[in-house]
Amino acid sequence: MKILVIGSGAREHGIVWKLARCASVEKVWCSLGNAGIARDVECMPLDVNNVSAAADLAERLSADLTIVGPELPLVLGIADEFAKRGLALLGPTQAAAQLEGSKVFAKEFMERHGIPTATVYGISDAAIDAYTALDSVKWPLVIKADGLCAGKGVLVTSSVHEATEFLERLLEKGEFGEAGQRVLLEEGLEGDELSYIILTDGKDFIPMAPARDHKRAYDNDLGPNTGGMGAYSTDDILPRDLEKKIIDTIVQPTLAGLERDGMAYRGFLYFGLMLTPEGPKVLEYNCRLGDPETEAILLRADFDLAQACMDAARGELGNFKARWSSDASVCVVIASEGYPGNPRMGVPITGLDEAAKVPDSVILHAGTKLVGDTYVTNGGRVLVVCARGENLLAACRTAYDAISKIWIEGSHYRQDIGVRKFAKGQAVSEAPRA
Repeated sequence: MKILVIGSGAREHGIVWKLARCASVEKVWCSLGNAGIARDVECMPLDVNNVSAAADLAERLSADLTIVGPELPLVLGIADEFAKRGLALLGPTQAAAQLEGSKVFAKEFMERHGIPTATVYGISDAAIDAYTALDSVKWPLVIKADGLCAGKGVLVTSSVHEATEFLERLLEKGEFGEAGQRVLLEEGLEGDELSYIILTDGKDFIPMAPARDHKRAYDNDLGPNTGGMGAYSTDDILPRDLEKKIIDTIVQPTLAGLERDGMAYRGFLYFGLMLTPEGPKVLEYNCRLGDPETEAILLRADFDLAQACMDAARGELGNFKARWSSDASVCVVIASEGYPGNPRMGVPITGLDEAAKVPDSVILHAGTKLVGDTYVTNGGRVLVVCARGENLLAACRTAYDAISKIWIEGSHYRQDIGVRKFAKGQAVSEAPRA
């Protein structure tokens, strides 16, 4: 197969890295790509939000399949444009992508189909109504911008001051533009979070390896929300009886609801879950692979991902058998100085060759570009350092060993990805470099 991957981050680098190792694959392209992806496959220029241009490119390349990484092209209807031209693409229709494109749409979908989720306190597009609603909510409270905000449109808080300030940023200052002009106020759920992702053709599905991500910017889950600072994947975070409950009460009702509502869905579907004392509940849907969960999950995939994706796109996933390594995996994000606010650009990156020599590690590029012979920062999240090991502790030690070889002035990363899983006294590393 010849496959075109749409996107430019570490998630797409991870997808490209895996596809290039599939026996069924002859050629991989990436648009837009980044400096690191360009080392592995040919990158093509593209405005990834121009769905017509993306279809033109797939036609010109005679791509057998296009895989979409980021959410915005899906919300803009790239799957519909490809279907109109008879081109194979893995991703949901524009109607189905509203599950991610609108938090309000997703909440109404869950309530309509009896899918367990947090209680809604209110939906508002007027600041005064939202401020008034704060008088009658229970704390902690979750405030969500309705639209796409790159993972930064959510606040979990027990502070009236923080809640008021966040609502002001969204509804009065317009910090997130149109995406933040309507807000959802809902119950703050307690428990452990879990990322559960499936690949589906609309009826049958393959569960991906379970993962848990870390969204806060700093150690011990402190600081602002980000697009994700790291993730890990181990089988022990998802016992079989819990997975069965997730499938029976959440996954199957979601797929049945999509079919009942006439929304075709072929692609990856991400369930952001909270494992509450009452059982698993949905925090959010994403209509694509998660980032950075993808980077950890794909290290454990011991099957032909390209063939699975093609079977899903064709509606023929029923007979595919996925095999997953029993190893653990982890990925750690190295972020630019200033992230998640105003990241510092153009800072030289050194030590990549040394880091790549660490056994069982993989260095994926998120926001980099090449200036002469030097890689420099070109985004908030710069690199994702991944590792696989016989257990989580081994994987973490490898990842942090690789990170210790890399230097980006002013950068930061969390030093506790997966750490709470370890027994007391088990150090991940001697002294990770900041």
